[in-house]
Amino acid sequence: MATDLFNLGGKIALVSGASRGIGEEIAKLLAEQGAHVIVSSRKIDDCTAVAEEIRDSGGSAEPYACNVGNMDDIADLFAHIHQSYGKLDICVNNAATNPYFGHILDTDLGAYTKTVDVNVRGYFFMSIEAGKLMRDNGGGSIVNTASVNALHPAPMQGIYSITKAAVVNMTKAFARECAPFGIRCNALLPGLTKTKFAGALFTNEDIYRHVIETIPMGRHAEPREMAGAVLYLVSDASSYTTGECIVVDGGGTI
Repeated sequence: MATDLFNLGGKIALVSGASRGIGEEIAKLLAEQGAHVIVSSRKIDDCTAVAEEIRDSGGSAEPYACNVGNMDDIADLFAHIHQSYGKLDICVNNAATNPYFGHILDTDLGAYTKTVDVNVRGYFFMSIEAGKLMRDNGGGSIVNTASVNALHPAPMQGIYSITKAAVVNMTKAFARECAPFGIRCNALLPGLTKTKFAGALFTNEDIYRHVIETIPMGRHAEPREMAGAVLYLVSDASSYTTGECIVVDGGGTI
């Protein structure tokens, strides 16, 4: 007899950074399990394309443009959710930026500010708004996409690694304070994954080879291999799991 633990029927799910890569695969899998998914990213056309794919496959989804580095966009998004549904069951903070690839000493203020505004401030206030809706409706699940860089900062990715470490501690802080409201908060820490976002690691053959040599499974991940961990974290299968970081990296941090 099949388990019902992963059934998301009747759930409203928000996935940011859902127009491609890991976020797209998360959005599709949550929809497959019955959730209505709000597909969010900066560009509405890209969100619409993913939402249409989900609907064409029999799922339920809608697009909504939001740049999580823009506080007005966050306010507009949650006003829409509140007005349209009055609740939010699942929030996956997946949108991120990494505009600078180079030595940490050469990081300029623009790259620093953009990275922090999206990866830290954006996640923080998305979680606050999601948490308020969840608190008022008996609970929910927040999942933050961090990175294995949170555990071991990667060369040439200084400020990005710093923000992802902040996301890990943010996850634990929200988990501790929001648990009494029935809100769980956990983090996904992907390893090397073949996405446009991680393009610099794939176009430089020397860097790519070096990273692959540190991974016991001897290969990079595909975006779809991250989605299953998120499904676990937002479903009843993880009902007693909060404040945790699930590392999905082929053994690279062993």
